Amino acid sequence: MSFPLLTATAALPAIGAIVTAAVPAARRTAAKWLALLFSLGTFVLAAIVFLRFEPGGDRYQLTESHAWIADFGVRYELGVDGIGVALLALTALLIPFVIVAGWNDADPLETRSSRWRPTQGFFALILMVEAMVILSFEATDVFLFYILFEAMLIPMYFLIGGFGDRAHAGSDENAATQRSYAAVKFLLYNLAGGLIMLAAVIGLYVVAGSFSLSEIAQARADGSLEMATSTERWLFLGFFFAFAVKAPLWPLHTWLPNAMGEATAPVAVLITAIVDKVGTFAMLRFCLQLFPEASKWATPVVLVLALISIVYGALLAVGQRDIKRLIAYASISHFGFIILGIFAMTSQGQSGATLYMVNHGISTAALLLVAGFLITRRGSRLIADYGGVQKVAPVLAGTFLIGGLATLSLPGLAPFVSEFLVLVGTFSAYPVAGIIATSGIVLAALYVLVLYQRTMTGPVKASVQGMPDLRARELVVALPLIALLVLLGVFPKPLTEVVNPAVQHTLHDVQKKDPQPEVEAAK
Repeated sequence: MSFPLLTATAALPAIGAIVTAAVPAARRTAAKWLALLFSLGTFVLAAIVFLRFEPGGDRYQLTESHAWIADFGVRYELGVDGIGVALLALTALLIPFVIVAGWNDADPLETRSSRWRPTQGFFALILMVEAMVILSFEATDVFLFYILFEAMLIPMYFLIGGFGDRAHAGSDENAATQRSYAAVKFLLYNLAGGLIMLAAVIGLYVVAGSFSLSEIAQARADGSLEMATSTERWLFLGFFFAFAVKAPLWPLHTWLPNAMGEATAPVAVLITAIVDKVGTFAMLRFCLQLFPEASKWATPVVLVLALISIVYGALLAVGQRDIKRLIAYASISHFGFIILGIFAMTSQGQSGATLYMVNHGISTAALLLVAGFLITRRGSRLIADYGGVQKVAPVLAGTFLIGGLATLSLPGLAPFVSEFLVLVGTFSAYPVAGIIATSGIVLAALYVLVLYQRTMTGPVKASVQGMPDLRARELVVALPLIALLVLLGVFPKPLTEVVNPAVQHTLHDVQKKDPQPEVEAAK
């Protein structure tokens, strides 16, 4: 029996969460180092998974399958395709940076009881989220995926509500109220989506008699599974609604600015760069693969919603006064691009969407974590409280600028490649949608450059006089992320080679081919 590599990749952070939580209260530093070591070990296992994956091989590789709840046909079934392995690698890559960036975020404050901010609990919850997200990218049993999809909400709820941003404009009591509101809103929105998805999961089992993706695909191929059109469409809507909440897609997005605004910067990265990717990933793995006809039927409406997300998110980002809420609305716009690429149903669009998930994760982590370092120094999230930072902290300002330029998809940085592919894929199938989507690029340049101008340039405000530049720990976070943005911007081949075959499988599921360009014959 071969070594269960996929299980080990998810089990290691879960074990790390238990070990970290068990560290005595007085040994906070030991808990931090343990969490970091477990996250680095997980990254090593994820790198092995990535290197062992063969792009030209079977669709799902490193598979594991064991009986779980036999009476209901539920199996512990794992496997990764090119899309899953790319997002698994992204998750394992970012978690060590999240831990290092949040090194002091859960330390007790003199004005608060230490029992409400246990350092061990903070890092244990991060590792638990990592374990669930990784396993969700590996699950090929629909019921197993659903359990993980819902279970990850619990540690995220406590990370948002129990470990909120300390740079709050109001009193401690008001800050706690805002954190609780954001956490409850996050939980209720995602639980509502999950409950609707549960009904669809049960309906799928009634129709297909199985939760296994491979068994359902085989039944479709040999004609033994016949699903009525209306049934398929209702089941698609149940799945898609849950994924659209998680993604988040307009108009189901309103929980995200609250959650990111009230969470610490590392937890905000966990939300938008990692957890939310489960929603867009699931659209590719489950919606398109399980319900191909319904996916094509819903495409016009989904494209409209994606375009609204792109423009609406960017416009609201332009008008924000809060740094973290600006980044949150920018992320809503970016998720619109991802969903646009998925439902354009072209190879360029879906390859670009998958790359966008990875590149958005890295660029948002870089910008948001550096913004967190800035906010920690000043103690305020308001843009108006800054000015002239580049004169007193030039390295901080420089890393902030590169993260911002990546967010607006500057050529030469990783997000440009993915955004370009999404637009090319959309133009080839839906030219009008492609034209409208390009407005998001212009607006992105506006909100990023205005943010940089107002915080980093101009006269040095008295409140930022003497602000220290990035320290060694913070440079360990910022510089590798920036290096990755540059590397993947000029050499995306390692990712595209892995992703492209999986995209071709998805297009085959929905029986779509790339539109052929019309070339006028030479006279």
